[in-house]
Amino acid sequence: MPASPGTNFSVDPLTFVVRHQLWDGNVESHMDQGISIDVEAEVDGKEISLLRFNCFDVHSTYVYGPENPALTTPLRVGGGMGIHCVIDPITDGNPVGWAMKVLSNKLPQMLERAGYKAIAEATNVAAVRRVLPEIEACARETYVVKRNTVKHNRGTDVFEAGNIRFGLEMRRQKNGDGGLALHVLTDIGGSKGKSYVDETELLAFDCFWQDAHYHYGPRNKNHRTNFDWTVIDDPLDWTFEQIENHRLPAMIVRAGYPGVAAELDQGKIAEVLPALKKRAYEMYAEGERLTGHKGLPLEFTPNLAAA
Repeated sequence: MPASPGTNFSVDPLTFVVRHQLWDGNVESHMDQGISIDVEAEVDGKEISLLRFNCFDVHSTYVYGPENPALTTPLRVGGGMGIHCVIDPITDGNPVGWAMKVLSNKLPQMLERAGYKAIAEATNVAAVRRVLPEIEACARETYVVKRNTVKHNRGTDVFEAGNIRFGLEMRRQKNGDGGLALHVLTDIGGSKGKSYVDETELLAFDCFWQDAHYHYGPRNKNHRTNFDWTVIDDPLDWTFEQIENHRLPAMIVRAGYPGVAAELDQGKIAEVLPALKKRAYEMYAEGERLTGHKGLPLEFTPNLAAA
């Protein structure tokens, strides 16, 4: 996804840029979300990134010389510029905290390894350390505040299945894309009937006719993967395969709700599945009759949650 403009912190000759990042699977290399911290400077009249720290939910990395054509990793599959290293969540801990520690203690050495010795020698480490608390505060706030999440409608047809429920909805976006959406829902923060209980969406499968995709934790992690039409013939068929093959528990854990996954009742899910599938394919057929595209209604269907 295109990077956001970011927030800049200047410590001559360097500029530190904090940006929110949202990566969609099958568009980027993997699905992920978080923030990046770029260490930039002017090289040959152009502002470029010398170092980059990707502080993401799943796969955090740091890159030496991401725009240095002279810098590569020997035998790296696919080639590309820069030396890519992993921030290990087990040994390194929180990626933002780790990045701040490394910038405080190893910045000149890292700049030199990235291929920018002159800039490393011109860097005032004491001045960088004075501004690092501001950079860290911005990075941590951006990680939370700029997170991309979405609250879909719950669906027009709802099927109870133990501690979860399935919602079906014929959706149409303003750009004309859309189709059948299958929402996996549960109650969070209280028992059914309590005034403070909150229904949340654990997973969403948007079986659209153009940009079909699915979400892990739309209101939590919101990690999204686009379906590959070359290997998946029909996203709704694929979705029901995941349910029938008992992949929902692992998917719900991946979405950030391990407690819900632990209490799933596969028997209840199996009981409701025939009626759920029957209604889903009826709605699929209705869309095709109306618009020529499976599950796509005639009219735009805005999220009620956004109204």
